[in-house]
This record gives sequence, structure tokens and C-alpha cells, in this order.
Amino acid sequence: MKENKYDDPIFFQKYSQMSRSQQGLSGAGEWQQLRQLLPGFAGKRVLDLGCGYGWHCIYAAEGGARSVLGTDISQRMLEVAKEKTAAPQVAYRLAAMEDLDFPAGSFDVVLSSLALHYVRDFGTLAAKIAGWLSVGGDFVFSVEHPVFTAEGSQDWYYDGEGKILHFPVDNYYYEGERDARFLGEHVVKYHRTLTTYLDTLLQNGLSLRRIVEPQPPREMRSLPGMADEMRRPMMLLVAAVKN
Repeated sequence: MKENKYDDPIFFQKYSQMSRSQQGLSGAGEWQQLRQLLPGFAGKRVLDLGCGYGWHCIYAAEGGARSVLGTDISQRMLEVAKEKTAAPQVAYRLAAMEDLDFPAGSFDVVLSSLALHYVRDFGTLAAKIAGWLSVGGDFVFSVEHPVFTAEGSQDWYYDGEGKILHFPVDNYYYEGERDARFLGEHVVKYHRTLTTYLDTLLQNGLSLRRIVEPQPPREMRSLPGMADEMRRPMMLLVAAVKN
């Protein structure tokens, strides 16, 4: 059964307090670099997998997209997205991304922001996405970096006084389910290697356009805990195009 943690009232309340929830794209530390990977949206048909609050859907619509479909497994997330979205070309659908099905060539751009690490079978989904894209279409996504997901706890190691010692990287080649701690709650995520992410795209007829391990922007490094994010990568950004 696919986990839907974001409809849990306690977890959703905690998530709603994050800067990326309250400030939108400008509150996401990776946004400045992710934006540089995005294609032009004018006249494009766009699919956003795991759209959450709909920030990227709104951005695509503002960029002139012909149509935008945002999908998410969380009813609570979609309710917020619908409240925030005024653009008539944006629609939302309640569904797990693994359960979606579209005719070949249905979209010119497929996006996904920090959602694919919740998917058990990346290979099957990547094959579907490649089919949904038109020739020359773009697939741009962000995920938690394999260094960040490998050990599973997603927390630092501390000394006896609570000072950060280092970040654990263990069991890297053992892909699969992890019991992660996010916002103080247990959340099921899936670890896979960098090779799996990138080679899966190549095996499905996509060419890599850009790979970025985003650093926290300088203006955010004074925020609590943000300077420590320079000690290891937390996210991976990938832009690919269908051949």
C-alpha cells in the first residue's frame, strides 16, 4: 500500500509551517538552481507529479503553459493547491503517480519536486514518463540525494554535548525502503543509487541535459542549521530530454 503521510493531520500541520510551504518557491533553498533547469513553458502541456501545494503548476501557467495537470496522493495538499491557483489552464487530480496512465506523447514537460523518493519502483515509473513525453520533451525533477537517503535516519551523528560530528552514509548499494525521520515523524522513503537514477533515464530513451547538486543559497546560510547543509548534499536535480 502506498503511504500517504501528508494527509496525517499532525504531519500536515508541521509541513505547513515550513518556509517552502509558507513562502512558496522563494522559500525553497533549491529553487534558484532548479529554475535554471526548467524549459520554457509557453504553449507546452505540463504534468507535475506530486505537485503538493501547486507552486510549480502555478509557475508553469505563469510561463504561458497551454495546460498544466498537477497530481498528488494527498487530498489535503490538493485542497491547498486549488485555493492558491487562479489560472484556468491548471487542473489537479487526486492519484498516486504510480497509478497514472496517459496516452503516448501526452505532455511536453513532466516535472516532479521532491516526490520520487516516495516511489518504490522508479524504473517502471520512469518508463511510463518516457512514454508520456513527446519527442524533445523535458523531464525535470528533484529528489533527495542518494548520500542523504542511504543510511536511512537522515540525521547527523552527534557527540555527547549535542554537537554535530558527521553525517552517516551507510548501506549505499542496498537499495529499497528506509524508515526516515522527517519533521519529527516516521516516513517511508526509498533509497536508490545515483547510477539507478541516471542510468534508468538513459535506458528509457532520455538524454541527460543537466545534473546539479544544489547548495543552499548564500542568503539562507545564516538561518538555523542551514550552514551545516554545506557539509553534505541533500538534494539532486536532474534535467533530461526525450530523444
